This record gives sequence, structure tokens and C-alpha cells, in this order.
Amino acid sequence: MLLIVAALVLGIWATFSVLGVLVTLAIAAVVGWIADQIVPGRLPYGWAGAMVAGLLGSWVGSLLFGNLGPTIARIPIIPGILGAVLVALVVQMLMKRGFGPRPRGPEART
Repeated sequence: MLLIVAALVLGIWATFSVLGVLVTLAIAAVVGWIADQIVPGRLPYGWAGAMVAGLLGSWVGSLLFGNLGPTIARIPIIPGILGAVLVALVVQMLMKRGFGPRPRGPEART
């Protein structure tokens, strides 16, 4: 009986942990998408790039601006957007200097 209860508790904990991670990644993707809409140009790698910009931007924004404003899934929204905009600007600047993904195909061989 104790083993069944332990398995049930572990299953519930794992479900909420996975769900929490998925919600955090979804919120980070939305924050990164907002930053991608603000900054001219496009972030590389589509939604994955927006998600990374949102996660990294929320961390940078929290360091620079603190945890002001609403927080969803442990991501402060206002500092997250501001930090993601900074990350997107840095990525755009690095891509203009030649860093970042290279185009593939026949047009890349010129």
C-alpha cells in the first residue's frame, strides 16, 4: 500500500513538474516573440530562438531591472520583455557582423 501511495505521489509530482516546465517554456516563447516583433529583423531558428531569447532575456531583465510587474510561471513579464529585446538586439548585431547561422543550398556557394 505504501508503495502505491509513493508511486501516486511521485506521478503527480512529475506531472506538475513537466507541466510547469512546459508552461515556463511557453511563456518564454511568447516573451521572445514579443521581443522579436519589437526589434527589426528576425531571430534565427524561429520559435526555438524566440524561446531562448525569452528565457535568457528574462534572466538578464531580472538582473538589470529586478522583479517588477506581473510574474507568470516564474518569468517576470516586463523585465523579461525588456531583457529579451536586449538579447534580440545583441543577436541582430552579431548576425550583421557575420556570426550566426549560414544559409544552405546553392546560393550559399557564391
